[in-house]
Amino acid sequence: MGETFRAILLIALIAAFLTTGALLLSWWMESERRLRRAMKKALGAPADTLALSASEGRAAGLDLDGGQLAVLWNRGGLGLIYAFEEVLGGEIIVDGHVIARVLRGQLRKEIDLDAPDAELVVLRLMFSDPHNPEFEVALWNGSRTAPASEVETATGTRSPGEGLRLGRRWLSHVEALMQR
Repeated sequence: MGETFRAILLIALIAAFLTTGALLLSWWMESERRLRRAMKKALGAPADTLALSASEGRAAGLDLDGGQLAVLWNRGGLGLIYAFEEVLGGEIIVDGHVIARVLRGQLRKEIDLDAPDAELVVLRLMFSDPHNPEFEVALWNGSRTAPASEVETATGTRSPGEGLRLGRRWLSHVEALMQR
């Protein structure tokens, strides 16, 4: 009887250990955490401004002190780092229409638009890189086809308005860094 009890207890402890390990690994490898770790590693410091879409596995981050902008894709597995001089501009795209744009050497174009029913808000960054001239990250993805869990995960924004505010903040940063 004692040996049976010890065997059952040992099996239960091993099962609890494996379950705890699997939960910790799942937490560690969660897409948003993974992107944040990859961005910190790419920039060498925490990003001053971060736009990430965990559902797409894409992120963009600014290191204002280091003078660099990093873009990541493939869940943080691939990415590029650009010096501020290589940034040509940025755009906010709502449901396929450019509503705001800032380009090097041009005045900022912005349409005062509040899109409470927008299905997709995207930040497009443009670079002087012929191989990778642009990078897009969804700031809000509320499409009906996306699973409910993914609707909230694009950069943590909970509404199209929050996505637009984040996009405008990004354009302000891009405009300021291009004026340096």
